[in-house]
Amino acid sequence: MGLKEKLHNIKEKGKGKKWLSAYSAFHTFLYTPNETTHSGGHIKGADDLKRLMTNVIIPLIPVLIFAMFNVGFQQNVATNGFPEGMSFFSAEFWNFDNFLIGAIKLVPLLIVSYVVGLGIEVIFATINNHEVEEGYFVSGMLVPLIIPIDTPLWMLAVAVAFGVVIGKEVFGGTGMNILNPALTIRAFLFFAYPTWMSGDKVWVAGAKELAGTPDAISGETILGSLAQGKDFVYSTWDMFYGFIPGSVGETSALLIALGGLYLLYTKVASWRIMLSSVIGALVMGLIFNIIVDAGIITETSKFYGLMSTAYWHHLLLGGLAFGIVFMATDPVTGSQTNKGKWIYGFLIGFISILIRVFNPAYPEGVMLAILLMNVFAPTIDHYIVQANVKRRLKRIKAKTV
Repeated sequence: MGLKEKLHNIKEKGKGKKWLSAYSAFHTFLYTPNETTHSGGHIKGADDLKRLMTNVIIPLIPVLIFAMFNVGFQQNVATNGFPEGMSFFSAEFWNFDNFLIGAIKLVPLLIVSYVVGLGIEVIFATINNHEVEEGYFVSGMLVPLIIPIDTPLWMLAVAVAFGVVIGKEVFGGTGMNILNPALTIRAFLFFAYPTWMSGDKVWVAGAKELAGTPDAISGETILGSLAQGKDFVYSTWDMFYGFIPGSVGETSALLIALGGLYLLYTKVASWRIMLSSVIGALVMGLIFNIIVDAGIITETSKFYGLMSTAYWHHLLLGGLAFGIVFMATDPVTGSQTNKGKWIYGFLIGFISILIRVFNPAYPEGVMLAILLMNVFAPTIDHYIVQANVKRRLKRIKAKTV
């Protein structure tokens, strides 16, 4: 009996009704069911949740592939030094060994993320007798891209379970959560296992990794190096293309920018949030540069390294660009009003750089900034709406006088 016949029996005969949501999830995995509404007035459109999630996954695929390559590339850098003349289009970079090293580490993280996350969603859908939503398809791909690649699989499984249950399902599932699920998982790892999420070290595969013998090297990220007052060793183009150590999906500003353009083209993400976040980060970075130029902060200060970094370099370092494009623009947890989006985005960028500079123990702030603004997004929208209501009431009152 095919899946369609099983669905028919469940609906018409009531056999195995509790498994309807699980069957439906598989039945509609690759296409939209040919069912329409039977009563009431509805606005019909070509977009649905599945297409929306697909349009977010598409720009993440190049980032994921590059992430696999960059893990192997960082292994070559750690063992052989940084090759001169290396570019994004260099044949030397596109070495299959680089990809193989990254795939060995990254694919298991991806599998665990999806198996645990989707498994929990199917269980909750079955218990609550509602459909399995496609929201975790995006979160499941985001999570492996924003965590250290040496994160143990069991640790990731625990974090995913926490993020899906506490950060999403307890609020009602997809579309009802107040915090970004992927960042909730990342925050759980950060607070529950801080030694694995220091923010200033990154795993780099050793030469013996392919032979099956782990030989990991603990290499510093750029932010970790700057936070400790060390010299800036990477060029702007290195950072732009992504030939730098860091969380695997956050290094290539080029691919992240192209992904952002795709999200804007498909109207999945808000250009107001993206632009205001960039402005907020640049303003905070520029303020720090002015403080350093004025001599208020000297080289002896522990904040000097990140404060003296060129304000626009912050967009190429760490997870700021990735967070702005793929996290801050989450339509569920972000502000909904146009003015609110400007405020919401600006504060994300502003606070991200603030945390990055003043928290050298964990020189990254975009995760905490986005989660903080997720909490305040409804408040921002509330005051924006109330201000509009008061302004219109004054306008009506002025006309009636």
